[in-house]
Amino acid sequence: MTKSTLFVIICVNFTWIKFQKIINMEVFLEILKYTVPALIVFFTVLIMLRTWSRNEEVKRKSEFNMHLSDEILPIRLQAYERCILLLERISPDSMVMRASRSDYTARQLQQELLSNITSEFEHNIAQQTYVSTEAWEKMKAAKNQIIHLINETASEVKPDAKGPTLGKLILERLTELNNPPSQVAIDYLKQEVKTLFF
Repeated sequence: MTKSTLFVIICVNFTWIKFQKIINMEVFLEILKYTVPALIVFFTVLIMLRTWSRNEEVKRKSEFNMHLSDEILPIRLQAYERCILLLERISPDSMVMRASRSDYTARQLQQELLSNITSEFEHNIAQQTYVSTEAWEKMKAAKNQIIHLINETASEVKPDAKGPTLGKLILERLTELNNPPSQVAIDYLKQEVKTLFF
């Protein structure tokens, strides 16, 4: 082979390699021309669908909560009413008036009052589902303070003393308190009910 033939072959090979690179670059650019816009459209649609999906989920949850609140609010209000009624019924002044009998001894009246408190609380135990934990704790504290008041006052009189004597002494001790226990809990419940509307 001569030098000139060899030169021509080398030139042709070099030109062919450059030509292939150019063709490969053109093919690559042609592919990019279609791929890049398609990827942009794909990611735009993906972002839009995710945003729409989240908004729909929030909207569904909001509608569910509104519907749930329409059903639950009356039940919660009824629970607060029952809790206030419970506190009114276990307040010492109303219990003494209801349970006091002239033939009771102080010990019998004490047992009757404690029994009333226990039965009232047991009857309304499910109300704690609908009131806040703090409200229920206030109610339990009021119950315990009333029981303590009754027991402490009963220890000041003889067990065989007349029941009305214990009742009168309980009412006197109750008036000595700045804030009767049941009233403190009732006031707390009323404040909490206001937060349901405002």
